Amino acid sequence: MQNKKNYLQGLRDGTPISLGYFAVGFTLGIAAKAMGLTAFQAGLMSATMHASAGEFAVLTVIAGQSGYLSMIITQLVINMRYFLMACSLSQKIDRDTSLPKRLLLGYFVTDEIFGISVSKKEPLNPFYNFGAATIASPGWILGTVLGAAIGNILPGSLSSALSVALYGMFLAVVIPPSKKDKTIAAVVVISMIGSLGFSTMPFIKEFAASTRIIILTIVIASIAAIVRPVDDRHLDEAETHEELGQKLAEDEEEVQR
Repeated sequence: MQNKKNYLQGLRDGTPISLGYFAVGFTLGIAAKAMGLTAFQAGLMSATMHASAGEFAVLTVIAGQSGYLSMIITQLVINMRYFLMACSLSQKIDRDTSLPKRLLLGYFVTDEIFGISVSKKEPLNPFYNFGAATIASPGWILGTVLGAAIGNILPGSLSSALSVALYGMFLAVVIPPSKKDKTIAAVVVISMIGSLGFSTMPFIKEFAASTRIIILTIVIASIAAIVRPVDDRHLDEAETHEELGQKLAEDEEEVQR
């Protein structure tokens, strides 16, 4: 019962993400078509990667006619932030979560799904992420396929406008929890200032954007954890309440039988 409830909540929260993914995926599909990929190849790329920046980087590597090793290294560097996100989510899920569920949870980690997951106060039920991915992933894949198939018929100005949809959607994910929690708001503001600073500092600006993000994430997250650590008691209480609710639901079903 709790799994179903969390799954449906994930579907609901993932719907706006799906719409944003469709718009940005459409732009990606147009770029993939320009690089010589078919709609099927572009869709397969999105289905197996789920990484917008990583997929645009793939197209850049293809355009430069670089080898497989170059593509592998590029993807490892650009997508390294997902390793940090997955580690963070592993601290929010139940300790008894099975390995297959953990792997599936990690497979569907994206910036936006991570954003709605960490904003939840209670322990994370993997089915919440599965629900969000169920609606968000098809939006990304379908957008890529349609962009590659029919994207050329759209005006260039409209295609450019679609590419900024992801930024607006991510703001929609970040702003609500920032209004409720001053610590989150402070971290968001400091992250924005730090990102701007890193992009202009003489030495650090030479790093790849993904590398700067990783460094900034580790530094700010470490400082926030030291200054304002999360009270584990709240998580334990929320986990106990969730287990109790699940037990009551099971007892109710047993009585009805």
